[in-house]
Amino acid sequence: MSFKHRTIIDTIPAYKQGKPAPKSDDKRTYKVSSNENPFEPLPSVVKAIKKRALPHLNRYPDMRGWPVVERLSREIGVKPENIVLGCGSTEVITQLVQLVAGPGDEVVYPWRSFEAYPIIVAGAGATSVQVPNLSNGRHDIDGMIAAINERTRLVIVNNPNNPTATSVSDTDARRLMNAVPSDVLVLFDEAYFQFNTYADTNVAMDLFRDYPNVVVAHTFSKAYGLAGLRIGYGIAPEDVIEGMRKVALPFGVTDVAQEAALASLDAYDELSDRVKSIISERNRVVTALVRQGWAFPDPYANFFWLPLGERTDEAAAEFEQAGLSVRAFSGDGIRISIGEASANDAVIEVCAKLKKAGF
Repeated sequence: MSFKHRTIIDTIPAYKQGKPAPKSDDKRTYKVSSNENPFEPLPSVVKAIKKRALPHLNRYPDMRGWPVVERLSREIGVKPENIVLGCGSTEVITQLVQLVAGPGDEVVYPWRSFEAYPIIVAGAGATSVQVPNLSNGRHDIDGMIAAINERTRLVIVNNPNNPTATSVSDTDARRLMNAVPSDVLVLFDEAYFQFNTYADTNVAMDLFRDYPNVVVAHTFSKAYGLAGLRIGYGIAPEDVIEGMRKVALPFGVTDVAQEAALASLDAYDELSDRVKSIISERNRVVTALVRQGWAFPDPYANFFWLPLGERTDEAAAEFEQAGLSVRAFSGDGIRISIGEASANDAVIEVCAKLKKAGF
């Protein structure tokens, strides 16, 4: 950059969106590079948007989204003052980092994890402290505890972790909470918690009720299938929520998104069936790959992780040639989202081919 700017911006990696499905004239292709819900929006949700939101596009939305906040407060069992909305859970996380961290401060989080973390932290002028995951893709809780010092302002737990799809046990989560000073916030980013079938998983809302410094981030993007509308929410102590609202993007959550969220909450049973279908497909893919001889972390999200190391790019090229866009992290591994059944069949076929080729 040749113009005057904050030099920390030069250190921020650009966020890379999942690649679209490869173009092909002779076969169907699939996008499994983004952790999206493969199902189309529910008719009831579309109807609610058309009826209650589209006629009012000339008006600003409710800036704090009180109808959604009050509905969530009843669903979750907290006060409305404990909830804040954002443009997806990513903006909720951004609000929190902006609130607590700046130059000279540190934010501790696992790595590899959600790619937006280093961007958000650097954007606030703070310093990332990335704690490498264990060899099985799980958080190194001991390492995260050891990384906490007098400059730490926030600790982030990603459960299930993106991209390794691993889950954090309740024992580990509580061990971390007991080690973190009570004036340092701990964020539990649970964007995929509806898919988490790990028997011993931590449930962040249980910690919220037991500790004074817990913040929980949820989203309507994944299980509810509203990724294109950008709406998420944070749950935190009242004073934290008050601060997050001060740094929130004004009018950031559209009326369309708010109405879709309310309609989705009304359609919980239908959406729950879709989540169960995705989990069933995930289990089918995992079973097939284990039979092929693959070893990878047990996935508890709507995606799974293949740790391919130096052969990552080579494998990604094979997926693309087969009409599948995947999320490749060069030198590390590939994240593959669970899509429609035909997409998952294609993933299984490519993995069989790769295994035969010596991967």
